[in-house]
Amino acid sequence: MQTRKLNLLMDFYELTMANAYLMEGKHHDIAVFDVFFRSVPDKGGYAIFAGLEQVIDYIESLSFSKDELDYLKGRNLFDQSFIDYLATFKFACDVYAMAEGTPVFPKEPILVVKGPIIQCQLIETMILLTLNHQSLIATKTARIVRAAQGRAVLEFGARRAHGYDAAVFGARAAYISGAIGSSNTYADYAYQIPAIGTMAHSFVQSYQSEYDAFKAYARIYPDDCVLLVDTYDSLKSGLPNAIRIQKEVLGPIGKTLKGIRLDSGDLTYLSKRAREMLDHAGLEKTTITVSNSLDEFLIRDLIHQGARIDAFGVGERLVTARSEAVFGGVFKLAAITEDGVMKPKIKVSDNVSKTTLPGFKQVYRFYDQKNKAVADVITLKDEMIDPAKPYRLFDPDFPWKSKTITDFTVRPMLLDIYKEGILLYQRPSLEAIRAYAALEIKTLWDEVLRLESPHLYYVDLSEKLWTLKEQLLNEVRP
Repeated sequence: MQTRKLNLLMDFYELTMANAYLMEGKHHDIAVFDVFFRSVPDKGGYAIFAGLEQVIDYIESLSFSKDELDYLKGRNLFDQSFIDYLATFKFACDVYAMAEGTPVFPKEPILVVKGPIIQCQLIETMILLTLNHQSLIATKTARIVRAAQGRAVLEFGARRAHGYDAAVFGARAAYISGAIGSSNTYADYAYQIPAIGTMAHSFVQSYQSEYDAFKAYARIYPDDCVLLVDTYDSLKSGLPNAIRIQKEVLGPIGKTLKGIRLDSGDLTYLSKRAREMLDHAGLEKTTITVSNSLDEFLIRDLIHQGARIDAFGVGERLVTARSEAVFGGVFKLAAITEDGVMKPKIKVSDNVSKTTLPGFKQVYRFYDQKNKAVADVITLKDEMIDPAKPYRLFDPDFPWKSKTITDFTVRPMLLDIYKEGILLYQRPSLEAIRAYAALEIKTLWDEVLRLESPHLYYVDLSEKLWTLKEQLLNEVRP
């Protein structure tokens, strides 16, 4: 996929702050910014991290053209020294992030930027809009895929997405979380996500009869013939004509009707009756796909009611995450150099959930002997956790609630992506990211994966980080 130059896709205040940092001589100050989110969409138990690949693409192409510099100069707000700085801009930060496809949880850093504060500030918007969008769609898809209980989920939302990029990157995020393909041809072209589709009602209507439309389609696509059967009457017209196509067109040349699609009506009743009719005609292997404003709850109900459905085409409620269309990731300062010393910083709020965690940090994930994730612990960057020794987990809001765990394994979650502007990360293929996500979701307990009222996954603080937070809170309180 061709990389686009989006250098000025940023909030204007990033430029005004950066100009001020330069004029005040603060542009060399080293800062640490955390990206984290405060709550899981749809009141779920976990989210899926996605979009890192596009963050890297953005950083790799970040430079400012003469036209862009002329535009900024024409605003008559920025000092010439700042324009000159941007003209020779070279990214020089460290970046740490979780791997795409990782289940992530509120308040923990999912990406960290460390470097000159002027540079950290300039990339804020692109990092947030990229990670917020793809993580939102990946999270929604993971819920839908789980609700489908092993049945195929197809991303059918391109025409309802919030613009071109949302359609393409939404398909990418959906594929990471288990969708088997997309209706979006460009997603196949750019990312090799299987493009899947059959016909619209207009194709059927354009012929003199439904049978004629089916016959033409079957002749052209005998190996991949999926017929849309609800244009006129699913059970009285569509299904009988589909079965007739098998007998009169496909069967004689040794082919089998691949599937039918239902796009309206009572999908439970229609799919049951369709299955009976197909089986009676000897078409036991012909699949039934349904679409029509589906989401995880409708899919769950259809399965609970005994619907005979093999695949779900999910459109607007997936690609727009209609039930909760904001992921809510934020970019907050956690530390900055003062007189050559890195000083942790905290933002305090009357809303407890908006009080930030100070310092340069790492996240560790603990697993039991069954390789099930037990808890995440946020630590300071220089802390190490020895799995050979017992470790005390405690609730950071109610620290007297604690337990000591043994016989665990642990791994650091934030990976080295950039070091002083040099890309270190070996970017995995989309297929590898998808496979990794599937394995990582399996490490979560079923109680965490519930669609409603999930078990709260523990995200704790190390004793050292908790003490630092309390110390800073005491310093800033009146």
